[in-house]
Amino acid sequence: MKALVYTGTHQLQYRDEPEPAVAKNEALVEIEAVGICGSDMHAYHGYDARRVPPLILGHEAVGLVQNGARKGKRVVLNPLISCGKCNYCLSGKSNLCLQRELIGMRRAGAFAQYINIPEQNLLEIPQDMDPVTASLTEPAATSLHVVYQAEKLLHRPLNECRVVVLGGGSIGVFAALILKHKGCRDIYLGDTNSLRRDAVEKLDFGTIYNPLDNNQPESGSFDLVIDAVGSGRTRAASCQLVKAGGVISHVGLQDNEAGLDTRRITLDEIIFLGNYTYSVPDLQATIDLLYCGALGSFDWVETRLLADGASAFHDIHEGKAASPKLVLIL
Repeated sequence: MKALVYTGTHQLQYRDEPEPAVAKNEALVEIEAVGICGSDMHAYHGYDARRVPPLILGHEAVGLVQNGARKGKRVVLNPLISCGKCNYCLSGKSNLCLQRELIGMRRAGAFAQYINIPEQNLLEIPQDMDPVTASLTEPAATSLHVVYQAEKLLHRPLNECRVVVLGGGSIGVFAALILKHKGCRDIYLGDTNSLRRDAVEKLDFGTIYNPLDNNQPESGSFDLVIDAVGSGRTRAASCQLVKAGGVISHVGLQDNEAGLDTRRITLDEIIFLGNYTYSVPDLQATIDLLYCGALGSFDWVETRLLADGASAFHDIHEGKAASPKLVLIL
């Protein structure tokens, strides 16, 4: 089969790879579309020790099942493989399973013609659902999980709150779209890439700004800050922008540098909330949102062929990709 293989820092090769062997209770899925995630870029930059080359990356995928009871069905992959037996899994928090594994991390991912994955990780979707739209399920579910978790902690209903999202990638954009869908009327989004700001501006969900210029939102004015970047600089910005008694939702994983103002967090009783991936119900709810059009059209998503994946990664790295989400199709 053909696959896009991460072979070293800033290096990807589109080449022949052995078709995956399918174990008992596993499905073989022919991939139709797969998104490029920020974590894939993290590996591409050589910053993720868990992703050791040569490795097939990719986990935001949809495809056609080739074997078993679901043969011929179009499915979204739940890329988070958990044990299914621990207290976290049994209580619906499989994203916290201590034995969790993500495809494209230590086992082969979905930047390929085929992938093997446990049958329990297949999510059936409407069979007429557009594959590119379906491939957005994983990042959108991460954003939905962020919003759900933050809602539980806010002092006032979400539609009364002022929210700022840091980062205009797919997680940040989907968070803003979900906030708008839930009735939030005062949304800001900050991103340093001018091409991406122009693209996001067209989605018309709020105020778009450049965190590097002098025209910044007022400090201490937001009930909720969603940090979809996760760098030392965005953590510092989060602490500056959030209101006393507000919530910082931290979902980005760019680096582990200092940035939190723990003194202000303590004195102003600010809640700092970590968010990681999603639950299975989050994925299912996201499929429904995407399919029914609740988050609008996705003409802002850019597609390229898997064979051209190396250039797609390069363009994202160089800041030349305007779209918040780039999906590779086969």
